[in-house]
This record gives sequence, structure tokens and C-alpha cells, in this order.
Amino acid sequence: MTDHELIDSRYAWTRLGIALLISTIGGVGMWSVVVALPAVQAEFGVDRGTASLPYSMLLAGYALGGVLMGKIADRFGVATAIGGGSAFLAAGYVAAGLSGSIWQFMLAHGVLIAFLGSSATFGPLMADMSFWFARRRGLAVAICASGNYLAGTIWPPIVQSFIERVGWRATHFGIGALCAVTILPLSLFLRRRPPGHGPAPVRAPGAAPALVLGMSPAAVQVLLVIAGVACCVAMATPQVHIVAYCGDLGYGAARGAEMLSLMLGFGIVSRLACGFIADRIGGLKTLLISSGLQGLALVLFSMFDGLTALYIISAMFGLFQGGLIPSYTIVVREIFPAREAAVRVGTVLMATLGGMALGGWMAGEIFAMTGSYIPAFLHGSAWNVLNFAICLLLYQRQRTMRMALA
Repeated sequence: MTDHELIDSRYAWTRLGIALLISTIGGVGMWSVVVALPAVQAEFGVDRGTASLPYSMLLAGYALGGVLMGKIADRFGVATAIGGGSAFLAAGYVAAGLSGSIWQFMLAHGVLIAFLGSSATFGPLMADMSFWFARRRGLAVAICASGNYLAGTIWPPIVQSFIERVGWRATHFGIGALCAVTILPLSLFLRRRPPGHGPAPVRAPGAAPALVLGMSPAAVQVLLVIAGVACCVAMATPQVHIVAYCGDLGYGAARGAEMLSLMLGFGIVSRLACGFIADRIGGLKTLLISSGLQGLALVLFSMFDGLTALYIISAMFGLFQGGLIPSYTIVVREIFPAREAAVRVGTVLMATLGGMALGGWMAGEIFAMTGSYIPAFLHGSAWNVLNFAICLLLYQRQRTMRMALA
């Protein structure tokens, strides 16, 4: 079979299954540090704020690493990015297990585990999947993107169980060994380069780059980056603070944890549903609808604080926001040249992670100043309006151009 005959084929679905497995295994890098936090804090005798720094460093490394791994995937193939990432991921867990201070533990997570490791198993994989599907591209990207949420569901109880049995250091050694013996061999199945991913055409000296939606590619990329930051500043408020919010309301942290699990569970449903919808109406329209619904859920958080209402709104929020992230990948594939997909997807995903980090911090600061989470939810809603406005602008330009060509 030729490369183009493999699109939407059994091979493509097999490749997707392998990508989902790699993403789920590699996603341990995003969750193990949260589970190990109490044990690491006790080991090094630091306060909770200092013990939380490895997670902040990890998030920053994950965001920046997505761009680097995207460039590597665009130039050398996704298998190269993932193979190299698996080696650094394994080395990072060994280094973390050998750490003699919280700062060494932090660097192991930020540089090796996140920047050079786990980042290869998310954005580059979603970009790669977008090449192997035409009729079911949205669904395929959404399935691949669910690996991160599956990792968040599967890994925490496993890591916690091993920490209780053998300690956090031995657990980190074990995770490193698992990543080395699973991700690297799996990456070999992805060595085939995707269809339509040839070298860039030669452009005449001084010639302007082709326009995207009637604008320069850089302008559209900047708008997508701003949209990514804005949507995730809004998204972070309930995801980061729902447990604390329930504690403040007197419902207890356990109720908040259940609501967070509800968000993540419905987030997986949302990702799959939005992928299915995007295959029918397009990425930008799906992104626009998801943005509007997320904004609605944020407003509801500011209006109702009853226990039952919060469970319902949490489920709604998960159902509305889960499709946003994979939709950006679909949008990039719709409007940019295929050969630029991985690095452009990585750049937008970097913005979304930055928005999550910024939004979680800003919501905490607003609560500290006002003593209430209602202003924090309204603040998130305002950022969501910015995201919706950018999505609407891009959708209108796309619609206008299609009507002009009709």
C-alpha cells in the first residue's frame, strides 16, 4: 500500500492505539510528582510551598519541551522525538530517585522528566495522528489526547501504592525502568513518516509567506497562542481550586476531590465527543462552541454553591472543556501547512500549559485578596470571553474565505 492508501486504514488505527499507549505511559511524568509530594516533603524537611516547586518546574518544562520536541518530530520524525524522550524520561526518574536535595529533585523533574522526556509523548503524537486520518481526523486526535487524562486516572493510585510499599526513591527507579523498556520499543512502530510530510517547497528570495485566513502565519499563530493562554487561565480556576473551594464551603476536601475526578472523567468523554463533532463541522467551529460552553459553566460556578449543584456543574465543566485542547491541534492542521504541524501544535500547547499555571496562581491571589472564590470565577469568565472573541474572529475569517471560493 502507498502512504496515501494507509490514511484511515487498519494501519492508521493500529498506529493510533500505539500512540495512545505511549501517551498514557509517558503521561506518568505529569502526575507522579503530585502523588510523591508528601513523602518528598518529609524526606527533605521543607515546607509545602517549597515541596510544590518541582511541580511548577515540571509544568514549565513540559510547556517548553513541547516546542522543542515538535521541531524534532517535524524534522526527523515522531519516532526519533519519542525514542530520545523515553531515554531522558528514564534517566530523569533515576536522577529523581537519587536526589540528595529538593533542588536536585526539582531539576530532575523540570529538565529531564518534563522538558526532554514526557513532552515528547503528547503534542508531537497528536500532530502525527492528524496526518494518518482524513474522515476521522478529529476523533483520532481526540483519542490520542485522552492519553494524558488516562495517565491521570491510572498512575496516581499505582504510584501511591508503590510509595507505601517500597518508598518514593525505589518507586522512581521502577518508573524509570518501565519507561525505558516500554516507550522506546513502542516508538519503533512509529518510524514510518506520515503522508504529505515532505520537505518544504523552495520559496523565491524576498517572497512573502502564504497567507493563512487572510493574515500572516505569524499573526494567526500569535492569536492562537493568546487564545490558548486565555482558555486555560479560565479552565484552571475550578480545576486547581475546586478541592480548596469545597473545604472553604464546609463540604470537605474529599468532596472536592470527587468533583475533580468527575471533571477529568467527563473531560475524556468531551474529548472524544468533540473529535467526533469536529469531523463534521470543523475544528474552529468546534473550538468556538466549546469555548462558549466553558464560559457558561464558569458563570454557573459563581452563581451556585450548593453541594448537589457543584457536582452537576463540575460534570458540565468537564464535559464542556475537555475538547478544547485537541481542537487546537485540528485547527492547526486545517489552516497551516502539514510540514509545520508538530512545532505549531507544540507552541499552542505550550501556551495552554502556561495559561493553566497562570490561571491557578491568579485565582489563588484573587481569593487571598477578596476571601471569596466568586471573583476568581468571574475573573476566569473574563479570560474566557477573550478566548471566545479570538475563536469567533478566526472562524468568521475562515467562513468568509470559503464563501469567496465557493
